[in-house]
Amino acid sequence: MAGLVVLALDRLRGALQVVVREMVKFGVVGAVAYVVDVGVFNALRFAGPRLLEDKPLTAKVVSTIVATLVAWLGNRYWTFRHRRRASARRELFMFVVMNGIGLGISLGALAFSYYVLNLRSPLADNISANVVGLGLGTAFRFFAYRTWVFTELATGIEAADRSADDPRDDHLLDGVTPAPQ
Repeated sequence: MAGLVVLALDRLRGALQVVVREMVKFGVVGAVAYVVDVGVFNALRFAGPRLLEDKPLTAKVVSTIVATLVAWLGNRYWTFRHRRRASARRELFMFVVMNGIGLGISLGALAFSYYVLNLRSPLADNISANVVGLGLGTAFRFFAYRTWVFTELATGIEAADRSADDPRDDHLLDGVTPAPQ
């Protein structure tokens, strides 16, 4: 009986370690995508030839598309590499759909604050859209990516090649830089 409990606890610990690694990687990829989004937006509006200086919405659409592609690549080839599907097109399509739903969650929080609660200050807009909405949308996206986008677990040699338990990634959890391979 004690052996079964130990086995169950070991499996639970292993599963939690995988989820924690995925969450940390997901956060890193999201932060990089956010920087790309803001950087591309500002570059298109204010830097160099100011290609979209008078078109902020177009600049935001372009920056969001670029950031979404960066996030998909980072999540596909790093965060969820042990779960990625053979069909990159289907995966990208589902990724875009889930990002659209995440955006809808953020817009819903902003709309509720603005139209229902009648909170119309810049601070209220930023809290509802960029704290509450972004937080809820990010939680949804993490769940959605694991459930519907990156769902195919690798087997055999593939699993060894792209395992979530790759020791080279341990430094993300404990601050220790791995030795070069």
